Order: sequence, then structure tokens, then C-alpha cells
Amino acid sequence: MATAAGAGTRKDRLIGRGIKFRHLRVLAELLETHQVSAAAARLNMTQPTASRLLAEAEEIVGVSLYERHPRGIRFTVMGQTLAERARRLLRDLDQTDREIEEMNTGARGTVSIGAVTGPALEIVLPVIRQARVAHPHIRINVTVDLSDKLVGELLAGNIDFYIGRLPAGIDPRTFVTQSIGEEPLSLVVRDGHPLTHQINPTLEDCIQYDWIMQPHGGLLRSTVESYLLGKGHALPTRVLGTSSILLTLALISSSNGIGTLARAAARFYAAEDGMGRGIVTLPLAEDMRVSPYALIRLRDLTLTPASQTLHDMIDERIETLLRQA
Repeated sequence: MATAAGAGTRKDRLIGRGIKFRHLRVLAELLETHQVSAAAARLNMTQPTASRLLAEAEEIVGVSLYERHPRGIRFTVMGQTLAERARRLLRDLDQTDREIEEMNTGARGTVSIGAVTGPALEIVLPVIRQARVAHPHIRINVTVDLSDKLVGELLAGNIDFYIGRLPAGIDPRTFVTQSIGEEPLSLVVRDGHPLTHQINPTLEDCIQYDWIMQPHGGLLRSTVESYLLGKGHALPTRVLGTSSILLTLALISSSNGIGTLARAAARFYAAEDGMGRGIVTLPLAEDMRVSPYALIRLRDLTLTPASQTLHDMIDERIETLLRQA
């Protein structure tokens, strides 16, 4: 017990004896200048004041910290150790100050964003590219999924906000929603599909092929089926249901199946500077759209500075797209 008590008395011992940041600052500056007068000038104090602080530091520590020479100060081994620790401590404090300021201004932190596929590519992806340059210290996580999954992630605190829709049965008063607009859809096939060689293909021509769509109950599938029925067409009889974009693209690329994708996703996956997956959009159903989606966050939760920064950037991207529409 005596040993433990003795060890405890060493905690904060220098602080208890009176060491202050003014002492540490002089010691740290002397590492750079080796001149009391130069250190004093850099600290905006007089030379006598700097000399007094050095003498006080030596008395507080209880050992010789330096020797005076015609050309200035030369630290002893103990003085060099204390001065280097002082410099490190002051640098750590400066770094902490910068980090706190950056966090306070939204320049540092982790942000988790959710989005359905189309907005993920048309809105979130360009913002991520912009943020990597403008805010390199913000770490960004993105979840791309269906809206009913994203709202669950938001309520669980796993994402900060998302771009999608509020599923039926969810109390809208819990959320702040900023409407963006309808999401256009496209019918997509592989490059070289028989329909790409056909002059003026019709929806009726498409029905005979396999279709790749969301499982039953998915918003995108319901939209496609309602659109086909509204145009007087029968529904496809051969449908593979999947919510996986990767599997959808693989099936489109390796078969004569017809996929249904958000138009922004279709353009991205077809473009040479996007994914270049060898798919093309059929010139059909260009007025087919999913119900409006929105930028959604919890009403009673304040965004962190970093999250607010990304939220504002996404909001700005949305405004740009709306002006261009």
C-alpha cells in the first residue's frame, strides 16, 4: 500500500510544483533558437521575463536544465528531455485546437449517407468527388438500398440522412423531408440484344422476353407493372425478382432479359466514363417514373457539423439538378 501511495504522489507533480505553459513555451522555443533573446522575441516578451521563466522552471524541476555559453543556451540531458516534451505537448494542443475547429466547422468527422440507386449515382457520387477535394478529412460511408431499409437505418442511427422515400405506415411527422422530384426509369438490355436491331420496338415486343425486376411489393416493380397495365399491356410472365443491382446487371449482360433501372443508373452503367457494362437503354416508356423522392432526416436529431456540411453539399447538388431540369 505504501508503494501505491508513493506512486500516486508523482501524478501531476510538476503541475503541483507550479509548472505553467509559459515555462514550457520558453523551453520549446529555445529548442529552435538556442538564444534567450530570440525565444523572448518570438513569444512577444522581454528577455528578462524569459530568463526569469527559465530560472523558475529549473527551480520547479529541481535539476539543472541548461548551461549558458557565449553563443546562447545549451540544454543538459534533463533540460533537452523536458524541452522536447514541452514542444510535443504544445504541438499536440495546437493540433487538438485545429481538429476541434475543423469538427466545429464541419471539416472533419464521419458522415453516413443513404440513398436509393438513382440519386446515389446522380446526386451522392458527384458530392463525394467534390468533398474529397474540399473536405479531405471528412470520412463518408454510403448505404445504397431500398427506401424501407434506409428508413430503418435512419431510425436506428446508422445513417445521418438519406435520399429516398418514406414507406407507407411511417409517421411523416418524425422526419424533415425536402422533396426532390420524380425518379425516371428506363428499360435496359445488353448491347446486341435482338430489340436493338429492331426498328421502332414497342412495349408489346418486350413482353415476350424475360424481365429482371424487384421482388413483388417493391416500389420500382409496382411502378413498372402499373405503367404496363395503364398502357393496356399484359404483364410479363417470366420475371426474375431481385433487388441486387449487381445481379440485375449480370443478368442483363448475359441474357436477352430486360432490366428496369433508374434512368440515372442506366446512363451510368452504360457510359464509357461510368462502368461501360455493355448495356443500352431502349427508346421506350420514357415517361415512366417512380413517385417523388426526397432528402430525409430525423426531425429531433441535430446533424453533426460534418454531416451538415455534406447535407448542404447534397442540397446544393439537388438545386443544380432542378435548375437544369
